[in-house]
Amino acid sequence: MINPSPFLRRALLLDAVVSGVSALALTFDATALASLFSLPEALLRESGLFLIAYTIFVGWLGSRVVMHRGLVTLVIAGNVAWTIASIALLLSGALSPNLAGEVVIAAQAIGTGLFAELQYIGLRRSAGEAAA
Repeated sequence: MINPSPFLRRALLLDAVVSGVSALALTFDATALASLFSLPEALLRESGLFLIAYTIFVGWLGSRVVMHRGLVTLVIAGNVAWTIASIALLLSGALSPNLAGEVVIAAQAIGTGLFAELQYIGLRRSAGEAAA
């Protein structure tokens, strides 16, 4: 258990807010976004549904006074995995997004990579603050 640094708490809560906005857009506007980006509607909607659960979890974690280091590490690893999966999706040729779709996927990869880095920095800042 750790006492999270304010930096870690803010990084988690910002991730929850951005993920929550994405979750709502992907879940409730999947049809329009699929047409706009030339991406499968099911992929967008299912990603949105996953992000609803993710948002709740990360928001809850970011609001804790004391955090389990393993849960923070799980969030960081999840963001790294999402980044890698987004890049792999672009390079695989499995989908044929238009330019706007490619930009959105690349921006998502960059964003989740940035969150992983910020959360890692916040975790390192928390390392010396072992909970009593």
